[in-house]
Amino acid sequence: MGITNWLVLLLTHPNEFRTLVQFYFYHEQKRDITSVKEHPTSGWDRESMRRCWAFLDKTSRSFSAVIKELDGDLARTICIFYLVLRGLDTIEDDMTIPDHIKQPILRSFHKYTVTPGWKYDGCGPNEKDRQLLVEYDVVVEELNRLDPSYRDVIVDIAEKMETGMADYAHKDATTGSIYLNTIAEYDLYCHYVAGLVGEGLSGIFSASHKEAPWIKDQLELSNSMGLLLQKTNIIRDYREDVDEHRYFWPREIWGRKEYGFSEMKDMYAPHARERAMWAQSGMIVDALRHATDALDYLRLLKNQSVFNFCAIPASMAIATLELCFMNPAMFDRNIKIRKAEAARLIMRSANPREVAVIFVEYVRKIHAKTVTTDPNFMRISVACGKIEQWLEQHYPSHVLLGTNGVSYNDEDARTRIIRKEQDLDFEIAKKKRLEDIRAGLVPAKPPSPELGKLEVALYVGGVMTLILVLGATIVYLVLKLVEEY
Repeated sequence: MGITNWLVLLLTHPNEFRTLVQFYFYHEQKRDITSVKEHPTSGWDRESMRRCWAFLDKTSRSFSAVIKELDGDLARTICIFYLVLRGLDTIEDDMTIPDHIKQPILRSFHKYTVTPGWKYDGCGPNEKDRQLLVEYDVVVEELNRLDPSYRDVIVDIAEKMETGMADYAHKDATTGSIYLNTIAEYDLYCHYVAGLVGEGLSGIFSASHKEAPWIKDQLELSNSMGLLLQKTNIIRDYREDVDEHRYFWPREIWGRKEYGFSEMKDMYAPHARERAMWAQSGMIVDALRHATDALDYLRLLKNQSVFNFCAIPASMAIATLELCFMNPAMFDRNIKIRKAEAARLIMRSANPREVAVIFVEYVRKIHAKTVTTDPNFMRISVACGKIEQWLEQHYPSHVLLGTNGVSYNDEDARTRIIRKEQDLDFEIAKKKRLEDIRAGLVPAKPPSPELGKLEVALYVGGVMTLILVLGATIVYLVLKLVEEY
């Protein structure tokens, strides 16, 4: 942002200006991959790896920043993993490559990706990541340098993903079917392009020993994490995808009778906006069903850099869903959350409880925007309620965490139950002590009950009264002695 943009932001959105200033000044960069001490793990001292980092910056600058803060060799490993999958996706997306050429490349990509010197220059001139494949030999070189446990995970995921991508590309080229018909087909497509990414990342986390070895076996949770992010992007990128004749929304959702659409492009007609937003809410309901699984997955992570890497995109996803919900601008252009909001989410997404609170904040905003005329009204309410229920189940609102430990909200009815249980435990301990005394046993010291606010106030008041009485007595005695002399 230039100085002019900062001044405009200060005048028009002062709160956002403050947030961005706080972010730039107080959000500490965890590591610098270019420093000499990081070279053994970041590979910055090699020309081939520097080129890989440059490609990562070009493909996704925001994602690149999160990757670079991962601990140790995880950053370099996931950088290579991302570039391998980006190369595969570029070939699958390129409509200028004939199917009879594309199929053998896709189905053998996992072999090419470990073949020294392999690269591909057959992509169309307008393909955004064409240069990555032209210089793909640097990715191959760095992939072969990785520890075998990492390399095996990356090659395995590439093989699974290429199979699914090749099947969909062949179907499109030979049958002319450009739509996904059912939600099951939609889920399968998202599994191939994003769920497998989550599975691969879990395998890499496990192989790094920075997370539990069984994290790689959490396939359902890993898949849901990927599907939440992928479905959010598919919803947000509606206009861009339709303009380029890519149709990822399943007909089972947008083609319902009450919506009245026969083609996805009909949704951006001005007279169809209300019905288009109903279809949009149906897509968002479908995406929200993965939210609690994503929160469950985040609770399993122990390494802070790994947690941040997973939690920040999840927080961005739920914020993006809220931005899209009942927002007609989504059908006209690509919309994104504001930079200040993104900065705020990055700073807040530091632990599972706070991420869950973020989820609840945004689903409450979603619920507040629902309209009763929407056929998905009840389903939206239930989906939002499930996320609130998850937060309450895992992090009860009556339990307060502070610098002095755990306390309870006295205004919550559940606190009264806890107090009664504590009193009951104290009475049981006191009764047992009396029985021990009668039996001639050494009495155990009973546990002291937790003091309530009133009792603390009485004790403090009593002590202050005693101090005042003693002080007054001393002053009186001193005055009497002075009078006598």
